[in-house]
Amino acid sequence: MPDEPDAAVRYKEIMGLARRAAEDLRSWERTRARELDAEIRAAEQRVEKATERERTAAERAYHFWRMACDEISRLSWLEPGPDPEPASSAHKDHLDRYAEDIRTAYQELTRSVVDLGWRAR
Repeated sequence: MPDEPDAAVRYKEIMGLARRAAEDLRSWERTRARELDAEIRAAEQRVEKATERERTAAERAYHFWRMACDEISRLSWLEPGPDPEPASSAHKDHLDRYAEDIRTAYQELTRSVVDLGWRAR
């Protein structure tokens, strides 16, 4: 009979450890769920910001394209090609450089149209 209290005590210890382990696991899962929710919200914000930046860049590029078409329309012997398609190989870190390249190309086009126009003759 002396084994009975020891077995009962051991059983209670094991059950206590199992309960604590289950509570610790639930606590860890709740903490991890909050961390994941925060990471998801941060990722969604980055996606929204990138989408807005992409939309703005596309609008700027389209604006310059329309202005370039207007400049070319002054030359009767030159037709603009189809609207440009987005470059899938473009890198987001170079967006400002691309925008500056578009602005520079437009300025060069404007100078060329003025030089080639009937007013220059």
